[in-house]
Amino acid sequence: MKLWDKGQETDQLLETFTVGLDRELDMYLAPYDILGSLAHIQMLTKVGLLEKDEWKELSNELKDIYKEIEEGLFDIQDGIEDVHSQVEFNLTKRLGDVGKKIHSGRSRNDQVLVDLKLFFVDVIHEIQKETESLFDILQEKSEQHRETLLPGYTHTQVAMPSSFGLWFGAYAESLVEDIYMLAAAYKVVDQNPLGSAAGYGSSFPLDREYTTELLGFSTMAYNVVHAQMGRGKTERLLGYAVASLASTLNKLAADVCLYTSQNFGFISLPDSLTTGSSIMPHKKNPDGFEILRARTNRLQAIPAQIGMITTNLTSGYHRDLQLTKEILLPALQECLECLRMAQYMVKRIRVHEDLLEADMYQYVFSVEVVNELVLKGMSFREAYKQIGKDIKEGSYSPSKTIKHTHAGSIGNPANEEIKKKFQQASLSFSFDRFQQAWRDLLA
Repeated sequence: MKLWDKGQETDQLLETFTVGLDRELDMYLAPYDILGSLAHIQMLTKVGLLEKDEWKELSNELKDIYKEIEEGLFDIQDGIEDVHSQVEFNLTKRLGDVGKKIHSGRSRNDQVLVDLKLFFVDVIHEIQKETESLFDILQEKSEQHRETLLPGYTHTQVAMPSSFGLWFGAYAESLVEDIYMLAAAYKVVDQNPLGSAAGYGSSFPLDREYTTELLGFSTMAYNVVHAQMGRGKTERLLGYAVASLASTLNKLAADVCLYTSQNFGFISLPDSLTTGSSIMPHKKNPDGFEILRARTNRLQAIPAQIGMITTNLTSGYHRDLQLTKEILLPALQECLECLRMAQYMVKRIRVHEDLLEADMYQYVFSVEVVNELVLKGMSFREAYKQIGKDIKEGSYSPSKTIKHTHAGSIGNPANEEIKKKFQQASLSFSFDRFQQAWRDLLA
């Protein structure tokens, strides 16, 4: 079944090529297609395009299909093009001609737009929750090890003292910026496209404000051409948010892989989180973090992939946009998997203490010694030259006492302030509004 079928045969090879993974990926969208349809028929009834008894029949049947989706009893049959076609097919099969009225005043273009946006709201909520869980673990680790020193590096050369409190806490604060990016994508998602039809509106007296309210959106994409131009752009912006999160996880994974190596030995993982070698009996490989590093590299490519599909497309709908689903929908699930695995593994990282007692790290304190001389009255430049001379002549003997007190330093990592930033950033979302609206539609 094809909603656009006019009785002509389509070349089977062409159909296979153009449909691609649509049926499989549309299963992600199935519950949201029902929500969009429930709002649409309620609006059609309000403006007089459906009778109340027709609306009641359609509404009850749509809710039954929603339950089937939840229970895993719904599928898109062979020969049916997509989820929209399957839902309309089921309604028509069960209700007769009244099922055919569900499409009045909309196109598959605005139908898939609203499905995607509702789906994105749910996924953004999941990503936000999983990011918050990882944030809490990193903050807990930061507090637990705030006094445990760690060599800091610039140019991959030993530089200055750091701490595990700073190291874990740095990744926590990086997640705040990732939430900013996610909130920006959410702001774009939170605009109702329903009623834009094929991108040029409808001669039906649609009440778009009403469907905006019914679905839980805070506003709509008003201009119908703009609403259609949001396809691809929304996915790309959400891809940037995913890439930002992936960047944070990637750097963390790279650090862990380095720090667990014998040459560094800063941290270790439980044996259960390592794998062995088929030839070297001593090996304990951090495969989980290596795969996390690789997967997050793949996720960082998402905006570029979507950008290559959407670049140079004129306004209006193009079939090219279908392929953005094949890139982004699986990537969103992979992002969630990466966040959950990062939580599991970071929680089990074991920190090694007294690292800076080793002679190889004595120069990490050189700036501390310079600063001590400055505090005693010497100019910074003279103190710098003096300690450089001492190091060259072999008379350098540092004190290993750390006296960092300013905000965000070893002695004051400012975790509470960072937590407030995270909480403030999370206020950008209004998931409760959407969830209440959806409950009302399904009631």
